[in-house]
Amino acid sequence: MKMGSKRSTYRIFSAVAALLIGLTAAHAQQTGQASNTSQKEPMSEEVFKNIQVLRGVPVNQFMEMMGFFAASLSMNCTDCHTKESGGNWALYADDTPLKQTARRMVVMMNAINKADFGGAREVTCYTCHRGSERPDVTPSLAAQYGAPPPIDPDKVEVIPDSEGGPTVDQILNKYIQALGGAQQLAKVTSIVGKGTYTGFDTDFTKVPVDVFEKAPNLRATVVHTLTGDTTTTYDGRDAWVADVNRPVPLFPLIGEDLDGASIDGALSFPAQIKQKFASFTTGFPDVTLNDHPAQVIEGKMADGTSIKLYFDKDSGLLVRQARESNTKIGFAPTHVEYGDYRVVSGVKIPFHWVVTWVDGQSTIDLTQAQANVAIDAAKFAKPSPAVEKPVAK
Repeated sequence: MKMGSKRSTYRIFSAVAALLIGLTAAHAQQTGQASNTSQKEPMSEEVFKNIQVLRGVPVNQFMEMMGFFAASLSMNCTDCHTKESGGNWALYADDTPLKQTARRMVVMMNAINKADFGGAREVTCYTCHRGSERPDVTPSLAAQYGAPPPIDPDKVEVIPDSEGGPTVDQILNKYIQALGGAQQLAKVTSIVGKGTYTGFDTDFTKVPVDVFEKAPNLRATVVHTLTGDTTTTYDGRDAWVADVNRPVPLFPLIGEDLDGASIDGALSFPAQIKQKFASFTTGFPDVTLNDHPAQVIEGKMADGTSIKLYFDKDSGLLVRQARESNTKIGFAPTHVEYGDYRVVSGVKIPFHWVVTWVDGQSTIDLTQAQANVAIDAAKFAKPSPAVEKPVAK
C-alpha cells in the first residue's frame, strides 16, 4: 500500500472515505455470529455521502474495507479520489472513474461468488490484484523458476498430522515463567504507563501517550495528538474509540473489533490467558519473526473468533498476535508486535508494540511504567466524543 506523507492522507483512510460502496447486511449477519455487545455503530450511509453498493456497513468496518481496497491494489486514498479532496472532506463523495470501476468490480466479485461458490466469499479484490493496480495476465518466469517467497507468518497454517511439537500447555507455561512466574504475575493488578506514539494520524510525528491497564482485562489508551486526544477504552464488556480523525467523533467497537479489544486487555494480565479462549490449536510450523524462530498457537473464543499467538522459541515471550476482521469483501488482517520487555515490579512487560492493519500502523514506546497504581474506573468507561482543537500556527 502506498502511503501519503500528509496528514490528510490518513484522514482519507480513517475519516472520509465518503466514496464507493456499501453493503447489504450488518456485521453480525456477515459473520454468522451475534455481536457480544448491545451497542450499535452508525452505518456507512448514515455518515458518508454517495454510498451506492456497500450500504449497511458499520463505519469502522467500512474503513477497514477501504484499507482492504488499498492493500489489494497497493494504492493510496487519493489514487481513487482526487488530490483536491485532501483539503476538502466533502469532495471525497465525488465520483471518479476509479471509484466507478471499483463499484463494478465489487458487483462482479459478488456475482462470481454467488454463481460458482454458493455465495461463499472465495474471490476478493486481492485474489486477482495481489497488490497491483492491474492484475497480471502473463505468467512470470522469474517467479516460476526463482526461489519461493518466504511464508507470511500471519498466514501460516497447521501441518496435517503433525506430531512431536510442543503442547499448548508447554508453550503457555514457558511464557508465564518467562514473564516472572504465575505467583508474581498475580501480584500485579494494574499498570500505568507513559510514552510516545507515532502513526498515520500524527504524520509519524511522536506525540505523548498514556496507557492504563487494570486486571482482569480493562484497558485504555489516550494519544495526545496536536489536534486533540484520541481515546480508546475497554471496560471488560464494551469498547469505544473517540478520535478527532474519524468521521464519527465517538463510536463503539463491535464484532471482531470488540474481540480484539478484549484480547488486548487480557494479554496485559496473561496469567488468565488459558481461560480467555474456549479452545487452542497447535501443529503450526515454526516461523521467523525479526530473525528469531517463533512458535505459533491459535486460540478460539466462544463466539468463534480465532487469534494466533506467536512466542519467541528461545525466550518464550509473546512477540506477536494476529487476528482478522470479517468484512463483506474479505478478511481484513491486523497484527500486534511486542518487544523491549522490561521488568516492572518483578514482571516483564513489553515497552514497545506496533499495531499494523490494512488502513494504518501505529507504534507505542513506553518510557516509564508503574504497577499496582490505583486507577479510577472512569478511565475505562465510555469516553466523551473527541473534540478537535485548533493547531497553533
